[in-house]
Amino acid sequence: MAIPIPSRQLFINGDWAEPLLKKRIPIINPTTEEIIGDIPAATAEDVDVAVQAARSALTRNKGKDWAFASGAVRAKYLRAIAAKIKERKPVLAKLETVDCGKPLSESEADMDDVVGCFEYYADLAEGLDAKQKAPISLPMKTFKSYVIKEPIGVVALIVPWNYPLLMATWKVAPALAAGCAAILKPSELASVTCLELGEVCREVDLPAGVLNILPGLGPEAGASLASHPHVDKISFTGSTVTAVKIMTAAAQRVKPVTLELGGKGPIVVFEDVDIDKAVEWTIFGCFYTNGQICSATSRLIVHESIAAEFLDRLVKWSENIKISDPLEEGCKLGPIVSRGQYEKVMNFISNAKSEGATILYGGNRPKHLKKGFFVEPTIITDVTTSMQIWREEVFGPVLCVKTFTTEEEAIELANDTHYGLGGAVVSKDRERCDRVSKLLQNGAVWVNCSQPCFCQAPFGGTKWSGFGRELGEWGLESYLSVKQVTEYVSDEQWGWYQPPNQ
Repeated sequence: MAIPIPSRQLFINGDWAEPLLKKRIPIINPTTEEIIGDIPAATAEDVDVAVQAARSALTRNKGKDWAFASGAVRAKYLRAIAAKIKERKPVLAKLETVDCGKPLSESEADMDDVVGCFEYYADLAEGLDAKQKAPISLPMKTFKSYVIKEPIGVVALIVPWNYPLLMATWKVAPALAAGCAAILKPSELASVTCLELGEVCREVDLPAGVLNILPGLGPEAGASLASHPHVDKISFTGSTVTAVKIMTAAAQRVKPVTLELGGKGPIVVFEDVDIDKAVEWTIFGCFYTNGQICSATSRLIVHESIAAEFLDRLVKWSENIKISDPLEEGCKLGPIVSRGQYEKVMNFISNAKSEGATILYGGNRPKHLKKGFFVEPTIITDVTTSMQIWREEVFGPVLCVKTFTTEEEAIELANDTHYGLGGAVVSKDRERCDRVSKLLQNGAVWVNCSQPCFCQAPFGGTKWSGFGRELGEWGLESYLSVKQVTEYVSDEQWGWYQPPNQ
């Protein structure tokens, strides 16, 4: 049965608004390759309107409606949004799946995480009230000083297509908790659930202009947001290439950016592991979300003494993965999000073969699926560190493999990348895990697992994987500006200058 796709406009100033140039973008179901609807396409003209709506939301009633309202007031709205999403979970999960291709069970888990994230930041918003006017201890008794935390202003939130509503929530929830007004720019490849967030905001009576949602193409909507003179901060999740353009635009007006970018994460497996446990975490770390995870641990670095047995089990576990229409029960691998991305993944596999690597398993379209952008889970061996497959992010279900002899060699291989988002170490030796965790050049390190993510813990990268942190208290702080207020409290004249004669 077809999932009906709501027909939406842009969400600006608390209501639906047709794009000023009336542009729309088709929605293509990656499972069927059919057009199932369309989304509005914002341009620079719409960005101007949305930014003005956001600025007005901050200054309305001298800021008392939102920016300078108590954290408890903002928390009420965040909890109301969470409750509405929880109520709509079955529909939202199906929309996510037909839009971006991830298995329904994953979309359902994403919706649970969306609810949890809004609720978490509601709690932090309330906690902000108690932290205001925190006193600072000074060495001079003639002064008193305290700190207040204020919203940074109008923020542009640009998110990818692999976790459409969840990645949006990672930014929207803390930005709103902080008292900012936001313009959310979802990916043109997966905007449906982000637009539904607009309807949720309408239903909970979120103050007009606090959240605006502008799907559209990067050069038309994203670039306009990044360079807009009245946007105070940009938070971007996506490719390193696009991040460079955003940083360049932001630099012209010296505005802060938070960047969560690509990855080429290692999973280092030592010889003392329970092989089946380690194998399952290895495939989860690379094949979950159809392999389209920025933090994917897509480089397996396995001890040479167990490599043959490990790879044999890896193939057997991979053969057991159900590849199907992602709405089917039990599906564990759905299609790549678009034809362009599908062709990019297949080119990576083809290039690996031409460079001399071995396709140990997969590498093709599944034989039983004639339509859709499906790629088999793929395992590539005989890889050298100069090969494209070792160095560049694939963003698909493709795992490349190297072996190691010593711990030092494993760490050297793990850090042999421009990226530094996520990494994993698997061993029964706790001290070894601690040593390796300290030496891995990643913003997140997983021990005896890969990819667990909790909204309470910070997430972000190093090197080409970006800077700044999302989630946890760190995510909230990135949308706050810190102001010191210092008062001279003595009754005495300051006395620095000689007073004039009376």
